[in-house]
Amino acid sequence: MRAAYRHYLSAVVALLAALAMSMVGPAQAQQPSQTPEELIRTSIDELMGEIEGRRDYFADNLDELEALVDDNLDSIADFRYIGASVMGRYFQNATPEQRSRFARTFRQTLIDTYTKGLVTFDYRELRVLDNQRESRHEDQASVAMEVVATSGQVYPVSYSLRLSDGEWKVVNVIVNGINLGLTFRNQFDQAMRDHGRDYDAVIDGWAPEVGSTNSRRAARHELPAGGGRRAP
Repeated sequence: MRAAYRHYLSAVVALLAALAMSMVGPAQAQQPSQTPEELIRTSIDELMGEIEGRRDYFADNLDELEALVDDNLDSIADFRYIGASVMGRYFQNATPEQRSRFARTFRQTLIDTYTKGLVTFDYRELRVLDNQRESRHEDQASVAMEVVATSGQVYPVSYSLRLSDGEWKVVNVIVNGINLGLTFRNQFDQAMRDHGRDYDAVIDGWAPEVGSTNSRRAARHELPAGGGRRAP
């Protein structure tokens, strides 16, 4: 079950768009086409509708599932800022090529991990909760959902969203109390320390982990949506 849980945590992180500490400026006045809850419900329903009853098939055809995941995330995830978000304070000294390469690498690792998690984690139900908390800010929102494993265990998930350019985007995900955005930033920082700030070595060896003990300890608190430094 522990291994399956790690797969599930890794799968959920693929829904990250840009992390909360690195979002863009104030929202535009344009009316969004979907509410935050509608965005999450639609994304989950569409992807699960494609997978339901075909998990064995996709387990043998991961490239097809990966394409579905890529298309699904494209509508809710803003990968433009992910590289800068995770690189944090190291972003400024990276070359433009290194920034772009890490952004591509990071996106691909998320999609790969999410794809594998979808066919290995034994879930019974994914449900967006009916009673959502009302946001105190017009350009920020949160959507709560639960993932019910076949064992009956329930994993709470909270999506933080922000209105950007007239559309809601996921900006962070909290899974069972683990702040995924903070986890990845800490991991990049540690990797840079371990490799003597060798950007290329860190990028080439990037393999995000959210199931380790250290990861859980480092991410047991939530960053406020839109908080922290803005991405360059």
